Amino acid sequence: MKKWVIAAAALAVSSASIAQEKLELEDVFTLEYASSPTIHPSGEWSVFVRQSMDIQNDRKVGRLWSVLPDGDIRPLTGEQGSESQPVWSPDGKRLAYVSTETGSPQIHIYWVDSGESAAITQLTKAPSGLSWSPDGSQIAFSMFTPKPEPAPVSLPGKPEGANWTTPPKYIDKGNYRYDGGGYAEDGYQQIYVIPATGGSPRQLTEDEFNHGGNLAWSADGKHIFFSANRRDDAFLNPVNSEIYQLTVASKEVSPITDRNGPDSSPKVSPNGDKIAYIGYDDEKMSYQITKLYVMNTDGTDIEVLTPDLDRSVTGFAWDSDSRGIYFTYDDNGIGQLARTDLNGEHTHLTDRVGGLSYSRPYGGGDFSVAKGDKIAFTISNPMRPAELALWQDGNVQQVTRLNEDALGHKQLAKVEEIRYKSSVDGRELQGWIAYPPNFDKDKDYPLMLEIHGGPHTNYGPRFAAEIQLFAAAGYVVLYTNPRGSTSYGADFANEIHHNYPSDDYNDLMDGVDAVIEKGFIDEDELFVTGGSGGGVLTAWIVGHTDRFKAAVVAKPVINWYSFVLTADMYNFFYQYWFPGLPWDNMEHYMERSPISYVGNVTTPTMLLTGENDYRTPMSETEQYYQALKLKGVDTAMVRIQDSGHGIYARPSNLMNKVAYILHWFEKYRDE
Repeated sequence: MKKWVIAAAALAVSSASIAQEKLELEDVFTLEYASSPTIHPSGEWSVFVRQSMDIQNDRKVGRLWSVLPDGDIRPLTGEQGSESQPVWSPDGKRLAYVSTETGSPQIHIYWVDSGESAAITQLTKAPSGLSWSPDGSQIAFSMFTPKPEPAPVSLPGKPEGANWTTPPKYIDKGNYRYDGGGYAEDGYQQIYVIPATGGSPRQLTEDEFNHGGNLAWSADGKHIFFSANRRDDAFLNPVNSEIYQLTVASKEVSPITDRNGPDSSPKVSPNGDKIAYIGYDDEKMSYQITKLYVMNTDGTDIEVLTPDLDRSVTGFAWDSDSRGIYFTYDDNGIGQLARTDLNGEHTHLTDRVGGLSYSRPYGGGDFSVAKGDKIAFTISNPMRPAELALWQDGNVQQVTRLNEDALGHKQLAKVEEIRYKSSVDGRELQGWIAYPPNFDKDKDYPLMLEIHGGPHTNYGPRFAAEIQLFAAAGYVVLYTNPRGSTSYGADFANEIHHNYPSDDYNDLMDGVDAVIEKGFIDEDELFVTGGSGGGVLTAWIVGHTDRFKAAVVAKPVINWYSFVLTADMYNFFYQYWFPGLPWDNMEHYMERSPISYVGNVTTPTMLLTGENDYRTPMSETEQYYQALKLKGVDTAMVRIQDSGHGIYARPSNLMNKVAYILHWFEKYRDE
């Protein structure tokens, strides 16, 4: 047995030996998950971020933990605050990371030999994209750098000591607010370097563009490669980024790619000869397959390594000898890990990569590669949030059991795949059923249809607190991947190109009918909810059928015309999701807007949105609420406080979302 293998029997708890309890709302604060694994360069041990919920401050908190050769896991630093972004120095003697121990995010160093750690910066903004120079003497990072612009107007005549109102905010930038970030400050993301021993950071970029993301050093330490959109027309061409070379000594910036489309996430091979990156040729489709590329460090001899893979590459890392690249992608709702050599020959390694989205069953996972091609990755499981697993020589071993104390004595929903045929074109569609605890197939249950957002994303067999809580309340929960979803190829995703909703309604109703055919659903007890794109589809459903007893429309788009003119990324949406500007295509926008069908609605419908949501702004929710009131439909509006589009960012708001949905459904259940 390899020394990586942990004694799973010592960690696992037999569910049969413990009295089973149902999952409760307050259990959200007991959840933990693994993220950001980074293997020591020797390949002998690993560090990961152990994410937990701080019940006192209603926040998610990350702490660095190590997985030792004997399988033992233990805290690495002992520091307070939240820790993230661990990155090993090339020699493996130090670990750089970001911590809020001192009160604000700063770069810290952990020394392996002494076990000591300390902050080496006193930055005014949060650093990101930490990257060691090849000789270990410097750390590159990016940071938002304010560049205040004076107000164009200053009122005269204010008496000394007078209590006048706050001056107006003057805004003239294109993207002036961002979901999760609020109204944008004046300034830009810039690249810096700092001695690894601490000191004063040196700013390397100063132009009025945002520079950041993955930073990669050249083998000689003279250059840093990064991705940015430095075009004068960046606002009207928001995805057209390139890979740039930044000369550290002179601060000179020069592009090394040049095409219409995004080029991002440059990573230099261990031998320094090649750069791998991801991107695509922009054809202005609503969904486009992200491919893996490799080129010389001067930008020549560009080759695509995944030309025939009809799935988007979501993450990648060089192997230790520069002869191949490991990469991840989603296929049929499941995260995959594969390897390609530099000739484009692929080898599939494992699936179940993911588990980071503990609220709803979305994709996404982290992995890290070290000497000997040992791989640490986050492993997904419908019964648990992300755990840490290790891959070596074709063997996978799970090495953490972070949630056995919280969930080992809980009776969770069994999750089962369902395949069914589309009534529109006969294609096979995929979904999953979550069964309530103590499920009895001879009884009749209420059915809840839960619809994913995106719309270009996917659900899968992954842990989801919301799904589990709905099932614990006695509902059979169906979630599916209707057309437009990712992980089924570009054609399936682009069924909704300039046509959303497309036949999604039929895909969803076909799924409901397939579950009803199993014989354990009360057809008079059907409920529907979904968020973001799922909110669009929920509002669309109640405008086209009255078969559901009640609906909860979460963070929706109700009117595509007003959405494009109020959402944060409006310069993207009108070009890629629609054939043109709203006023030039009013009929196209409105015939696909749920508001156009509000006159048909009879279903009791609640609206639920974050107060600070700038992706699907509150004004969308308000339109539908007021329209339903005028129509005389039973409705309510829930405005989630301290929340943007990502409601589950605060654990209590995840609880609020579930509690209000269950309240609304229980109000109409058995009527």
